[in-house]
Amino acid sequence: MKKDPDTRVRRGTKNVFADLGFPDADTHLLKAELVTRLQGVITKQKLTQTEAAKRMGLSQPDVSRLLKGQFRDVSVERLMRLLTRLGCDVDITIHSRGKVAAPRDTIRLQAARS
Repeated sequence: MKKDPDTRVRRGTKNVFADLGFPDADTHLLKAELVTRLQGVITKQKLTQTEAAKRMGLSQPDVSRLLKGQFRDVSVERLMRLLTRLGCDVDITIHSRGKVAAPRDTIRLQAARS
């Protein structure tokens, strides 16, 4: 019996979007991670989608679409802003590979204080 070569299992990378051949896979992975964080914050704060939508300035159907993974047209910046509207601080750290970041290498996007 001859084996079909397409049935072999290959170890993937840490980016499933790259493994699947998505264009701009790194950005898509970043967006997916940010949406995962959004879901975690919504769950931790025990918000309904309607309550979360109101706090983020979105409609409930938009929140539903985001949480279902339909975020291709949403920018990384907008996702970070949505996190701040839920009370999160977002840090962007820039450093050379293999080097520890210095405090001056971090950009902070903080939630607005009421």
